Amino acid sequence: MLISLVVFTITAHAKTWIVRPATPLQKLQEAINNAMPGDTIIVEHGVYREPTIVVNKPLYIKGVGCPVLDGQKKNEIMVIKSSHVVIEGFSVQHSGYSGYNDIAAIRIVNSRNVTIRNNKLDDTFFGIYSQHAVSCTIANNELRSNAINEVTSANGIHCWKSDSMQIMNNTITGHRDGIYFEFVTHSTIKNNVSTGNVRYGLHFMFSNDDAYVGNQFRNNGAGVAVMFSKGVTMVQNIFFENWGSAAYGILLKEISDSRIQHNRFVRNTTGIYMEGTNRINVTQNVFYNNGWALKIQASCNDNTITQNNFQANSFDVATNGTLVLNTFNSNYWDKYEGYDLNHDGVGDVPYRPVSVYAMIAERNPVTMMLFRSFIASLLDKAEKTIPGFIPENLKDDQPRMKAFK
Repeated sequence: MLISLVVFTITAHAKTWIVRPATPLQKLQEAINNAMPGDTIIVEHGVYREPTIVVNKPLYIKGVGCPVLDGQKKNEIMVIKSSHVVIEGFSVQHSGYSGYNDIAAIRIVNSRNVTIRNNKLDDTFFGIYSQHAVSCTIANNELRSNAINEVTSANGIHCWKSDSMQIMNNTITGHRDGIYFEFVTHSTIKNNVSTGNVRYGLHFMFSNDDAYVGNQFRNNGAGVAVMFSKGVTMVQNIFFENWGSAAYGILLKEISDSRIQHNRFVRNTTGIYMEGTNRINVTQNVFYNNGWALKIQASCNDNTITQNNFQANSFDVATNGTLVLNTFNSNYWDKYEGYDLNHDGVGDVPYRPVSVYAMIAERNPVTMMLFRSFIASLLDKAEKTIPGFIPENLKDDQPRMKAFK
C-alpha cells in the first residue's frame, strides 16, 4: 500500500517537458536535471550532440519523429543510473570506441525495471549494455554496426551480472556477438533476429536458468555458443547458414540439465556440437542439409537424443571416441535402409548413424576431397557388413520409418 501511495503521489504531480532545437530547452540533459521523479520528457525531431547524458531519476523519455542522439564517435551516449526509467523512440548513433573501456551507446547501471524500446542504434561499439541490472526490458530495437573483426568490435546487447532480463523482438547485426550473457540468471531472450555478426549470434557464459525462444540466428561467424551454464532452455529457434571451419548452429561446452526442443538447424557446417555436456534433452528438432547434423564428443554423458528428424545432412552424427554414454532413440534418419515388417512405423533393425568415413573426415579434414567417391561408399558398406571401427553402442534401436511432422 505504501509503494502504491508513493507511485500515485509521483504520478499525480508528474510534469511533461518538451525538448526541441532552437528553443530555451534544447538540451536533453538540462531537461533531466530540471525534471522531478515520474516526469515525462518529450524530445522532438532533431540532432542532439551532448556529452554523456546521465539519467539519475525515474523518468519517461520519449523521442517524437526519431530524434538523433549523436555521440560524435567520442562519448558514451546515455547512462541510466536510476530504476523505473523508459527510453523509447530515439536514433542513437556514433558512440565512442575504446580498446580498454566498454563504451556503450546506452548503459544501464545498478538499476531495476528499466525499459529500452523502439530505438534505432547505428555505428556503436557496445549497443545496449546492462551491468547489475534487474527486471529490465530491452525490446523492439534495431542495432546495426560495422564490425570487421573480433578485436575492434563489441556486442550488440551485452548483459553482465544481471537477473530477470527480457530481451525481445530486437534485430541485431554487424557486431562481435549479437547478444552476450555473462553471469545472467532467470532471463528470457525471445523473438530476436541476430544475423551477420562476426563471432556469435548469441553467446552464453556462466548464465543459469535462462531461456531463448523463437529467435533466428542466421549467417553469423559461429552461430550460438552456450558455455559453462546449466538449466538453459532452447526452444523454437532457427539456426540457419552458419558456415565456416569452426561454425556451428549451437556450440555446447560444459553445460548440464538443459533442453533443446522444436528448433530448426538448416545449412550449418555443424548443427550442434556437444563437448562436456550432461543431461541434455535434444528432442523434436529438425536437422536439414547441414554438413554434420550432430557432433557429440566422448566427454558427453547421459544426453538423450530422441524424436528428431535427420534429413539431407552430409553426415548425421560424428564422435571422437568409442565409449558411448548417451541415448539415441526413436529418431527419423533419411539414410536408414532398414525395413518394417509389422508396419508399426518403427524399423525392425537398429540404425547406426556414425559412418567410418565420417570418423575419418572428422580426424583428417583433407579427406573430404573424397566425399561421395566410390572408395568412401565402399568403406561404409564394408563397415556395415563387418563392424569394427564405429562405436558399438551408438545406435538408434527404434528408428522411425517416416519423418515427424
